[in-house]
Amino acid sequence: MEKAFKLEFKNKKVGSLYLNNCGCSQTEPLHSFGPASKPHFLIHYVLSGKGLFRFHGKEYHLEAGYGFLIEPDELAFYEADEKEPWSYLWVGFGGSEAENYLRNMGLSGNHPIFSCHASNELYDIVRDMMEHNTVGMQNELRRNGLLGVFLSVIAGSESVEVREDQDKGNVYVNKAIDFIQNNYYNPIKVTDVADYVCINRSYLYTLFQNVIGMSPQQFLTTFRITKARELLESTDYSIESIALTCGYSDGQVFTKAFHQLKGITPSQYRNQSKKERSREQLLDVEKLIEQLI
Repeated sequence: MEKAFKLEFKNKKVGSLYLNNCGCSQTEPLHSFGPASKPHFLIHYVLSGKGLFRFHGKEYHLEAGYGFLIEPDELAFYEADEKEPWSYLWVGFGGSEAENYLRNMGLSGNHPIFSCHASNELYDIVRDMMEHNTVGMQNELRRNGLLGVFLSVIAGSESVEVREDQDKGNVYVNKAIDFIQNNYYNPIKVTDVADYVCINRSYLYTLFQNVIGMSPQQFLTTFRITKARELLESTDYSIESIALTCGYSDGQVFTKAFHQLKGITPSQYRNQSKKERSREQLLDVEKLIEQLI
């Protein structure tokens, strides 16, 4: 048996992140759930007591301050301790970006456990969700916003358990690559990238070398030059304009970086590309003539 307070929300199942249900529970000794599955993501957080969580063939003995993730349509089992049964809160959620958010937090079926010392804050968030339980856009937006805050508190704990170094490295590198791809046209530096992913520059360098075989600076330069090549081939922008568009504040610095990577200057590359396009167009015309004769 358990004493539970829970709410189900019948909102439209669309959007990047939305709340399906939430609640809190005080269980009796050995109260259990499953093995069973849910159609959405489910996070439990232990407020007090102890219990067992079994998922993907592994067992985790958890206590206050720990939580666990259950993925959609995956069998899970959890049971309260016989002597110190746990109380917990939970949120069920979905959305087009839900899985991506969880992966970036380091949570998955292989790494479903986390610890977080912000129990009061998490409890207050779920309580706020339950207090705004009526139908209407205002409350729906508030609940979904609170879900984002709930996940951000867990993400800020930086304490996902049993996370392998390689997995952690991939998370940081993927975040860094996303940042570069979305900001290459700004005059960002490697220190800005490291600050964004909240690690120091030397550790970021090590992760890039291990994961993709090049330094963050090499990746940033390569990405910018690749974008510059596209502009040189497809536009008549001046070299200075392309430099600015690709994050270089100085045309000479851009030309030097381009030459170091490609072995020719941007102007030479543009002229070479034009000759190649002219040659290809001529070949296409010759083929068309051959077909007509």
